[in-house]
Amino acid sequence: MVEFNGEKKANLTVKNATFITSAARPEQFITPTKPMIAVCGKSNVGKSSFINMLANRKKLAKTSSEPGRTRLVNYFDFGEFILADLPGYGFARVSKSEKIKWAKTLDNFFKDKEKISHVFMLVDSRHDPTEDDLQMIEFLHYHMLPFTVVLTKADKLSRMKVKEHVRAIAADLYLGQENLIATSSETGYGKVEVLNKIADVIALENEPKYVDEDDEDGIDEE
Repeated sequence: MVEFNGEKKANLTVKNATFITSAARPEQFITPTKPMIAVCGKSNVGKSSFINMLANRKKLAKTSSEPGRTRLVNYFDFGEFILADLPGYGFARVSKSEKIKWAKTLDNFFKDKEKISHVFMLVDSRHDPTEDDLQMIEFLHYHMLPFTVVLTKADKLSRMKVKEHVRAIAADLYLGQENLIATSSETGYGKVEVLNKIADVIALENEPKYVDEDDEDGIDEE
């Protein structure tokens, strides 16, 4: 089984993550004053466990053995960034109207993409990506949203199998392996890599934005 390498150090430390609010409608979505990371994935992929791992808390995000429990956008304050936990997709045992409602919530959330600094898309490391996963990847590409694929439940595989599955899933999603991070909420495997990715996102977000003065003044030189 895969174990956490405790010698690695994270460039970002999470000390006191707290729940902010839940939102069901666009007018309830918050406008963040710091970088916002969105977490999405198929129902039962382990989003809540992943969030709890990053927060160093067991019950910040509510976990359930029953898929499809997250039906709202749940916001958490992680100190240097905001984390938005999105409703899971692809759960079969819900009505068609409920699926449409969840899809609409996701679509509305991603419409205001200027608020979103990065997206972590969670995929089960043990299985091939689903059709819903492939559609989500297409959606992120279409809207030009920066994202990283996080593979969950890596503790269920041997280290060699994790490497094999990273290669296979990267190929299935037409991504480079550097765009995937294998994790385990049980052992903490991959946590440092995720926190370092978030640190990079925050640093990029805080960089001074270059503005072309000619464009700003509307000057059109012949």
